[in-house]
Amino acid sequence: MIEVKGLVKTYGPKRAVDGVSFRVNRGDILGFLGPNGAGKSTTMKMITGFLRPDAGTATVDGIDVTVDPVAVKRKLGYLPESAPAYPEMTVEEFLGFIAEVRGFRSTDAKRAQVDRAIGLTHLTPVRKQTIETLSKGFKQRVGFAQALLHDPGVLVLDEPTDGLDPNQKNEVRSLIKAMAVEKAVILSTHILEEVDAICNRVIVISQGKVVADETPASLHARKPGARLDEIFRTLTASDV
Repeated sequence: MIEVKGLVKTYGPKRAVDGVSFRVNRGDILGFLGPNGAGKSTTMKMITGFLRPDAGTATVDGIDVTVDPVAVKRKLGYLPESAPAYPEMTVEEFLGFIAEVRGFRSTDAKRAQVDRAIGLTHLTPVRKQTIETLSKGFKQRVGFAQALLHDPGVLVLDEPTDGLDPNQKNEVRSLIKAMAVEKAVILSTHILEEVDAICNRVIVISQGKVVADETPASLHARKPGARLDEIFRTLTASDV
């Protein structure tokens, strides 16, 4: 569903992403790990068509993002970092707006998609509230709801459980795991227990380069008995 080949992005003298390549198949939940500034968010923005790569390619369901970024955006749901939204809109209004953008123009079709997204992300108690009045956790859930509203085949999620309490984190992880049977998911996270809980693959990126691409089990096997955070620190030691 996702194929990345040799992605490069440079900002002035800094090469933020340096030849990143990987594939994500349907049914995969790929945990995308790395220190702050390692290139995770930049890579995700290139895959989703929000940044143009300086070199390399990224395809989503066979569509090259540099050739037809609008078609790629139709195929995927994207939760950017910090879940931006229009603060003066209510949750219901914002998701209705997203539904229209996604092509659900009739009243019934729009309502059905909004109700489904609200139900999946447990936003019913706040659906009439303006987004600016919500807690960080609820704002994050609104961002997640807009990403999955059109039931895309690909989800690209940048820190989807950021700001959620432990129960909410478990709910979101369960939802991602349930949906991933028919989807390809890239999940950026700093929560290492999240990788063990739901990911079947892990990519570790450091200084813009992939330093590991394997299963969580094989990552643990690098240092038997060590915690995942210890292995992570070893892999990214040059960034610390």
